[in-house]
Amino acid sequence: MDDRQLIVSISREFGSGGRVIATAVADRLNLKLYDHNLLDHIAEEMEVDSSELKIYDEKPRIYLTSRRVKGLTSSPEEHVAQMQFEYIRKKADEGESFVLVGRCGETILKNNDNIITIFILGDEDSKIKRVMERFELSEREARLKIRRHDLYRKRYHNSYSLYHWGDSRGYDLCINSTRLGVDETVEEILSYIKRRRSM
Repeated sequence: MDDRQLIVSISREFGSGGRVIATAVADRLNLKLYDHNLLDHIAEEMEVDSSELKIYDEKPRIYLTSRRVKGLTSSPEEHVAQMQFEYIRKKADEGESFVLVGRCGETILKNNDNIITIFILGDEDSKIKRVMERFELSEREARLKIRRHDLYRKRYHNSYSLYHWGDSRGYDLCINSTRLGVDETVEEILSYIKRRRSM
């Protein structure tokens, strides 16, 4: 890898293997991975318990219980989202290279010339099987869990992003992990990054 900054932003459907793929990409490129651990870093700086923040991680604002007055919000979900966005922008502005999972990276870092944005999806049957195995759930439970998590992600993402969640126009590369499997999807992403970096 050359010395230029590299930021890989990976959004994903629940059950697509997106986090596993992102972890492998970060390991292969020897980059730091930011996902839910962002809140550990933020909590350490604020000297608070990260578990208090993680309750609201990648969750949409609850409109019935929150208010917005003169640009200020009472929503803890929005406060946690903005803390993460500020932290990510700070790291990017400092020139750090990293892999980011979710958190609307394609929008909050849209002005950074060194970002590559990826969306990972998967066939429904494949996602259900992965979730059943990982969480020891029945098919019905896995289906409901996928639907619930993707709904949260979609509502969260669409609250802050320029594009709708999963809209191919918002990403440099969209890839179905079911087609190649996790390992080959990692290889395909790495190949794409290498080609992009050589341009």
